[in-house]
Amino acid sequence: MAWSLRRFPLTKAVPLAISRGTTSVVEHLELRLEHDGVIGRGEAGGLDTGHRHFSTDAIETELQTLLPHLEGLNPANRQGLEPFLAPLSPPARCAVDLAVWDWHGRRQQTPIWQLWGLDGQRQVATSVTLGLGSVEQVLTRLERWWSQLPAHRIKLKLGSPDGLDHDSQLLTAVAAALEQRQQTEGQSLELQVDANGGWSVDQTRRMLPALEQQGVVLLEQPLAAQQDPDLDLAGFAALHGDCPLPLVADESCWGLEDLLRLAPHVDGVNLKLLKTGGLSEAWLMAGVARRLELDLMVGCYSDSTLLNGAAAQLLPWIRWPDLDSHLNLVDDPFQGLPMEGDRQWAPPDAGLGISLREPPPC
Repeated sequence: MAWSLRRFPLTKAVPLAISRGTTSVVEHLELRLEHDGVIGRGEAGGLDTGHRHFSTDAIETELQTLLPHLEGLNPANRQGLEPFLAPLSPPARCAVDLAVWDWHGRRQQTPIWQLWGLDGQRQVATSVTLGLGSVEQVLTRLERWWSQLPAHRIKLKLGSPDGLDHDSQLLTAVAAALEQRQQTEGQSLELQVDANGGWSVDQTRRMLPALEQQGVVLLEQPLAAQQDPDLDLAGFAALHGDCPLPLVADESCWGLEDLLRLAPHVDGVNLKLLKTGGLSEAWLMAGVARRLELDLMVGCYSDSTLLNGAAAQLLPWIRWPDLDSHLNLVDDPFQGLPMEGDRQWAPPDAGLGISLREPPPC
C-alpha cells in the first residue's frame, strides 16, 4: 500500500466572515492511497470551533508520522486499520477514512452510497451562506449568489461582534430581500440562521421573537460550544423548550457520544466530516439520528469538491444540505459533485465519485 500527501491552496472568491473571524484562503491536504492499481483520495484541513482547534501543520505532522506504519496493511481490512486511526485527531482521521472508502468503492466499481443501499437519485437543495458584514455587503453577497444559482435556501450568519442591533438589522434586511424575490420571481425561499456560538442564552431568547416573525426555519448553534460536556448541554437544555423553531447543534456535536448527549435537547445536528473523523462515524451518527427522529444537516468548512463530494454520499438522508464552500472557490482542484440549479445529489461515479480537474490547456 503506497501513500502520499500533498498540500493545496483553496481561495475563496468572496471571503467568509463569521462570529469567530474571517477566512479568505486556506491550505488543505490531499491524502492519496494506491493499492493493487486502484487509487483512493481523502482530504483534511485545519479548523477552529472556538473550543477546539486543529492546524493544517499539526494534521500534516500526524499523517506523516502515521503513513510509514500503514505501508504493509491491506486497505480492504478496515478492522486492521482501526488501531492506527483511533489516536488521530478527527481531521487527520478523516483524510485516511475517506481515502480508504474511495479506494474500496473504486475497487468495487461502485459509489459509496450504493454500497450503503441509499437512493443516489434523491436531489436536495443546498443552502448558500451569507457571512457577516454591513447590511449593504450582505445584500450584495446575496445578489451574487442569485446570479450564480437559484439559491432557494439562504443561511445567514449572525452572532456579530457588533451586537444584537446589527444582527437584527441583517435579519430584517435579508428577510425583506427574500420576500421581495418571492413576490417577483414566484419562488418559495427558506431562511436559516447560524450564530456560530455568538450569542448567550439571554441574547438568544431576545432574538427568538424576531427570528420567528421573519420566518426563519432553523436556528443553528446559537451558543458557544463548551469543553465541559455538562455545561455545553445545559445551554441547549435551557433554550430548547422556549425555541419555536428547530434548534440544530454544530460545533457542539463531533461524534456519536455528543449526538446521544444532545439528542433530548436539539432537533437536529450538523454532520461535518472534519469533525466526525470521516464518513465511517458520520454514517453511524446519521443512522442513530434517524432512529432518534433527529433531522440532519451536512455541512462544510472551507472545503473542496473532494470533501463535499464525500459528504454528499449522505445526501439521501439529509434534510438540510449545506455544501456550498466549493461553489465559492477560484482554485478548486477537484470536480464531480453533480448539481442542477441549487439541487445536489450523490456523485454517480465509483468510490467518492470525485476526480482531479483537468488542467487548462497551455
